[in-house]
Amino acid sequence: MAEIIVLSIIQGLTEFLPISSSAHLILISNYLNFNNENLTLDISLHLGSLLAIILYFRKDLLDFFNNKALFGKIILSSLPVMFFGFFLIKLDLIDYLRSYKVIGWTTIIFGILLYFSDLKKVRKKINKDFKYSSALYIGLFQVLSLIPGVSRSGITITAGRFLNFNRVDSTKISFLISIPTLTAVSLYNVQNLLIDKNFEISFLNILGIAFSFIFSYLTIKFFFNFLKRFSLFSFVVYRIILGLIIIIYAY
Repeated sequence: MAEIIVLSIIQGLTEFLPISSSAHLILISNYLNFNNENLTLDISLHLGSLLAIILYFRKDLLDFFNNKALFGKIILSSLPVMFFGFFLIKLDLIDYLRSYKVIGWTTIIFGILLYFSDLKKVRKKINKDFKYSSALYIGLFQVLSLIPGVSRSGITITAGRFLNFNRVDSTKISFLISIPTLTAVSLYNVQNLLIDKNFEISFLNILGIAFSFIFSYLTIKFFFNFLKRFSLFSFVVYRIILGLIIIIYAY
């Protein structure tokens, strides 16, 4: 039970912050000797985060008629990472990217990239300037998040800031893009469960969904409030310190 609770909390706290949930899950699991390769656990963690982001943006999602153009752009943004992610899995390349050295360097490099993107001036608004070309640009950046340590939210916020969207709008785009991405991950894992004929759903899985959902939702609210008052510099500092610790350990 302790493993489920710890990993669910980590998933909830890190999925939507620009610090890489996959890196933290790998690092904590290895350090505490957790086995987080369980498919039902993986589904629980991602499903909790998915439900949280759907609840937070429920008004936008329910108002489909007025937001259908935005939804089309969000789907477009999500296609590249799904395409490349599928081939990484089929070619069994995922495990090669999960080393401490890779995570350490990507944590630092993309943290520095986040810093420079956050220096950009704000010239665009999501309501009038988020075009299909912008969606594709951010979607191509999101492909890099397949490498642990890059951070899906971090790289998409970075892309949005490079396009001169403000921090809140860049984050909103990032979070909306996460909906089809998290859905695809969950459906892929469900498919694997069906193939393996593993229909076991336990109380621990429900607990994992609940904790992941609660901490994901609280993190989303906190992050939006944080961005209205502060820059992303504190996350950059955290990434650099964490990356240096990992690299020192790895080498």
